[in-house]
Amino acid sequence: MLIAIWAQAENGLIGNQGKLPWRLPADLQYFKEQTIGHTLVMGRKTFEGMGGRPLPGRKTVILTRDHDYQVKHENVQVLHSKAEVLQLAKDSEQPVYIAGGAEVYQLFEPYYDRLLKTVITGDFAGDAYFPKIDCSPYELVSNIAGVQDEKNQYPFRFETWQRKP
Repeated sequence: MLIAIWAQAENGLIGNQGKLPWRLPADLQYFKEQTIGHTLVMGRKTFEGMGGRPLPGRKTVILTRDHDYQVKHENVQVLHSKAEVLQLAKDSEQPVYIAGGAEVYQLFEPYYDRLLKTVITGDFAGDAYFPKIDCSPYELVSNIAGVQDEKNQYPFRFETWQRKP
């Protein structure tokens, strides 16, 4: 099973200079709850934007065209093609999560079984946008409002989209 997971502003913004344009601890907790114990696939720039360290409790797969790219961390694998990632997902008994960036999300758009999207209301500056996805093959199965508080200052919601049978 291949799952896209991301947070975006209402206008589709997902990043600013390799970082998140907002601070929303509830979304980071949601991301952790969804992905812990599973495999995350991300592009090299996304990985390096996270400080070049894998997230604990998850296997990290870095997708890059650079065949000389190496990472010396446990639970990190470097792959170089869409086909390799699709084979990894096919062979896995657990879900594989696509976690960015924009090019990587676009690359796997035809193959997602589920979309986990956090939508944040607010004005943010940035330079990376989530690619346009045709949602007609999916149905919205969950739309949960997040709780705003002193740590989570923006209105947000968690949407789950499932591919139609």
